[in-house]
Amino acid sequence: MKFTAVARNALRLAGALAAGALIGSGTAAAQEPIKIGAFLSVTGGASFLGDPEQKTLEMYVERLNAAGGVLGRKVQLISYDSAGDAEKARTFTKRLIEQDKVDVIVGGSTTGETMAAVPLVEAAQVPFISLAGAVVIIEPVKKWVFKTPHTDRMACEKIFTDMKARNMTKLALISGAGGFDRSLRAQCLAVAPKFGVEIVADESYGAADTDMTAQLTKIKNTAGVQAVMNCGFGQGPAIVTKNYRQIGMTLPFYQSHGVASKEYVKLSGGAAEGVRLPAAALLVGHLLADNDPQKPVVVNYKRDYEARFKSDVSTFGGHAYDGLMIAVEAIKRAGGSDRAKVRDEIEKTRGYVGTGGVVNMSPTDHMGLDLSAFKMLEIRNNDWVLVK
Repeated sequence: MKFTAVARNALRLAGALAAGALIGSGTAAAQEPIKIGAFLSVTGGASFLGDPEQKTLEMYVERLNAAGGVLGRKVQLISYDSAGDAEKARTFTKRLIEQDKVDVIVGGSTTGETMAAVPLVEAAQVPFISLAGAVVIIEPVKKWVFKTPHTDRMACEKIFTDMKARNMTKLALISGAGGFDRSLRAQCLAVAPKFGVEIVADESYGAADTDMTAQLTKIKNTAGVQAVMNCGFGQGPAIVTKNYRQIGMTLPFYQSHGVASKEYVKLSGGAAEGVRLPAAALLVGHLLADNDPQKPVVVNYKRDYEARFKSDVSTFGGHAYDGLMIAVEAIKRAGGSDRAKVRDEIEKTRGYVGTGGVVNMSPTDHMGLDLSAFKMLEIRNNDWVLVK
């Protein structure tokens, strides 16, 4: 079969266009964004967690992209507001995996939301870094699941260590009904004997309760109580704190890292004076020694966050910062966004200095923090001070 000169030229042009299209598609594939998925409690009762987490992720994704992205690729944040609802979290996790096809998920403001997502990420084999507190998230170890905040068990251990230093052994508990609240209570009951602490009262309140005076009065009338601890987060602890003062209780009062933000102090309306709680160094960065490796990290994050959003920094936003940076560093070490390789590199995270502490993960530890990462703080004059 013979071709005219016109036909031959047409074939050459078609071939050139086809080759160019192949080259272009390869370049486009190489430049596809790295997709970071998130589901956060931006609104609802846990918004004090999700709002700073969302803001933090947005701010640092913008910064990463302004600096050229990661491995020459832009970073795309795909985030949904789960409003503290486990069913919404499950729905959004499925969407992130199946429709958005994210490379990694950094999110889950609450324990309930996180645990709803765990079976989905495990089945789909997507790396997931949770921002919630309960130890059940990482114990037993789940291959694709990690977390950045200190655990509820660590909070119990830090508080009991402080009690021993104050020569106190008899504790009363009052706990909320949320997933974190129940897990924290269970962990405290479990580890108390190891520290020689006796739980002499154990009261609880519901998610919708607006007055805990009755429960606190029972505690007040319990013989031998030396200190009181509230297992909870959200608005409940602020109500407990106000009721605590209203009925004239003066015993040492502990909260957990579940209230480690100025929002708790504000909601308590001055009643939080003298309350102690374990929290990340982020809240007292300016008080850290100059040679503390965390100091520049927490001071810079606090400066940047407060300058951008004109609101007080919280440890919860810090957990999101750590989750994002751990993921980004893992992607860099993996040389791309292959999920399995990124998962392996997250697990190999060692020596990462974050807002929550120095992280050293391993196949048996998907959080990587020890008790030294917790600081014991006391609220004085509506601010945080380090307990020496």
